[in-house]
Amino acid sequence: MNGRWSMAAVAGILFTDLIGKGPWWEAGAKEYFLDTKTLLVVELAVMAVLEAARLEGFKKTGECGVLGSFPFDPLGMKSEEMKVKEVKNGRLAMLAFLGFCSQAAVTGMGPIEGLKAHIADPFHNNIYTSKVGNEFLLAVIVASAWPMYIAGKNALSGGDDEEFRPIPW
Repeated sequence: MNGRWSMAAVAGILFTDLIGKGPWWEAGAKEYFLDTKTLLVVELAVMAVLEAARLEGFKKTGECGVLGSFPFDPLGMKSEEMKVKEVKNGRLAMLAFLGFCSQAAVTGMGPIEGLKAHIADPFHNNIYTSKVGNEFLLAVIVASAWPMYIAGKNALSGGDDEEFRPIPW
């Protein structure tokens, strides 16, 4: 479910950035045709109905769907291969969303604006030259050295897994 939300979020962020609707992180502060309280009530009511129907369909069929269509597959694309592709695309979208959030926090730019700036001057517009460049470099070095540390520790200890556990579980 998180992957699906992330795929929708990434598509929405890229779309609003492409058409120039302003920073995506300021969308909640803008004025819309409904005030925030009314919009929240409508959203809660609609989502409650949809989620209740989804839950009932899931109990009956064991598959997710939409209002009487369980499983939801209007294009007939359901297969094990497509399930794996959806999970992989969902994971990629979660990483993309994390990147969008990080970029907005560090540079104050959206993804398209940041890409344009990087293409214009790649040597001065990247993560290493940003205000978190040193921290990122340290994280890359630690992440690169950690597997070597584990392998060395295992080689020196005779390979007994019970003695050294870097992760307690």
